Amino acid sequence: MQKLIELKKERKQEPTKEEKQSQTREDRIQKDLQAIEKIEEVRIEFPEKEDFSHFKVIITPLEGFYKNGSFVFDFKIPQNYPVSPPKVFCETKIFHPNIDENGYPCLNILDREWNPILDLNSIIFGLIFMFLEPNPDDPDNRIAGELLRKDKDLFQKKVQEFIDENSKK
Repeated sequence: MQKLIELKKERKQEPTKEEKQSQTREDRIQKDLQAIEKIEEVRIEFPEKEDFSHFKVIITPLEGFYKNGSFVFDFKIPQNYPVSPPKVFCETKIFHPNIDENGYPCLNILDREWNPILDLNSIIFGLIFMFLEPNPDDPDNRIAGELLRKDKDLFQKKVQEFIDENSKK
């Protein structure tokens, strides 16, 4: 009888499957965020200090068309992360062939190419690369893609107008 009571106590102390998943998710997010802090052109802000599943990533490209702009991306981490990718949205109005007019980046790893081995760093580096090498051949913003293909100088001017009007200082 004593062994049965001790076994019940042990079972009560063991976390549930949901608690284990939640802790694993939180550990993974914290690990990912620590690695991101080392990226020079990236800053992280937390609207709610205790909530690591929702945060802002501010990217300030160091070169390319978008140099000197600061772009705010909203990250929401789902409950089943890393099985499912975060939801990412660009809050800063931007003229970019690979970010649609509603602010959604066209990054394959945010959708069909997501794999739990990938992490937040993969997404951040994907976004940084989008700023360094915008792809006009498969645009989400067709006007930006067409202008980049036909007239890089005019594209640069349009990008700079958007940076001047919308970029976070």
